[in-house]
Amino acid sequence: MTIKTLLLMGGTLLASVSAASASGFQVNLGGQKNIGMGGVGVGLSLDQAAMFYNPGALAMVRDNGVQVGVNAALARSSFRGDNTGIQQSLDNKLVVPFNFYAGFGPKDAKYKFGVAVYTPYGSTLKYADGWEGRYALTEITLQSVYVQPTASYAITPTLSVGAGLMILAYGSVNLQKDLPLPTGPGHITLDGKTKTQFGYNAGIFFKPSDKLSVGISYRSKIDATVDNGSVTYSGLPATGSASAALINRSFTATSFTATLPLPAVASIGIGVMPNEQLTIGLDASLTFWSAYRTLDFGFSGNNGNGTTDGLVGGNNFSTSKRFYQDALAFRLGGQYKVDDKLTVRLGTAYDFSAVKDGYVGPETPDADRVQATAGLSYLVTEHFGVDASFLFEAFRQRTQTQGQLLDNGTTDRVAGTYRTDIFIPGVGLHYKF
Repeated sequence: MTIKTLLLMGGTLLASVSAASASGFQVNLGGQKNIGMGGVGVGLSLDQAAMFYNPGALAMVRDNGVQVGVNAALARSSFRGDNTGIQQSLDNKLVVPFNFYAGFGPKDAKYKFGVAVYTPYGSTLKYADGWEGRYALTEITLQSVYVQPTASYAITPTLSVGAGLMILAYGSVNLQKDLPLPTGPGHITLDGKTKTQFGYNAGIFFKPSDKLSVGISYRSKIDATVDNGSVTYSGLPATGSASAALINRSFTATSFTATLPLPAVASIGIGVMPNEQLTIGLDASLTFWSAYRTLDFGFSGNNGNGTTDGLVGGNNFSTSKRFYQDALAFRLGGQYKVDDKLTVRLGTAYDFSAVKDGYVGPETPDADRVQATAGLSYLVTEHFGVDASFLFEAFRQRTQTQGQLLDNGTTDRVAGTYRTDIFIPGVGLHYKF
């Protein structure tokens, strides 16, 4: 293998480090009641989870309350390579995103305050040993925690506004891939924590009657930045020969920096309440993925090989094309109050992919997807209740050819067919006062 090829592979390694944290297995898990209704919530004021969907609706939530929810997300994915035609299943581990909300204010006051803690991104993806794209990715693990203090004010009995400060309080990424070395396969691992970053979430809520409500919300972009992530290797050749020394001089980086734009989202929602028992919601969202053009990485440091260049595959900088497109999502759901204790829910959604043909990467095997959801709530006492939800998400089969990769200059990815399904049961507790 030539040093030119090693340079290319070094550049493509980090092209995939962060995209899965903002696409791929991203799902709408703001609150258990909303999940059961297809993820709607922008035009509704169901509970304290309004802080996530539309902060403007918080002032219209009658009761003060605290709620917590947890979801068990399990993805089943497979890949069939163009070169081998062999289908391989991924070893996906359980991921447990959560949400917490506390909202409060004086009784009959026009304002409400609250704090939200949620995990909008998180996934563990591991490909089978020796799979066709192992030189692009073998495993990735992503975690994130957002904290959002929120305030909402009812300008009139029918109109309220609200805003929250979004804080990326914790984020991490661990990415691994194999290296095609002439002396035998090597392995590289990147591990990093994101800096604390800030954005905002704002909304307007209008409820002209008991039977109709409308909401608009906007969640700003946040730049997720890793400043001093670590780079480690295994399987590099032992020193002692000229070829081994040449290879080792191409892999001297011990740290990396990268910035990923987590795009803005604009949403509109409508709520219809034909009677006291039935509530129906419809949401439409536009995610401004077109801000994600390229993913760039810088390398530094050395691992004792006699250089201080900070190289991966001979490069101290890499860039990879993304050229994402803005993506629409539509959500529809409803809930029916069976009696004073039991409420049941159903919903559906359709999300359009942000990834264009020829740009699909193994870290984010994205595609148009359809969701089906169900849920229920049961009041144990007047103030305390249990919420349950289930979400099934089916990605459309996504194929890209080697010709597409060549045409787009994205040969750092692999040609083949991806297929993914996601199963997400969830449970929550709420207490109102």
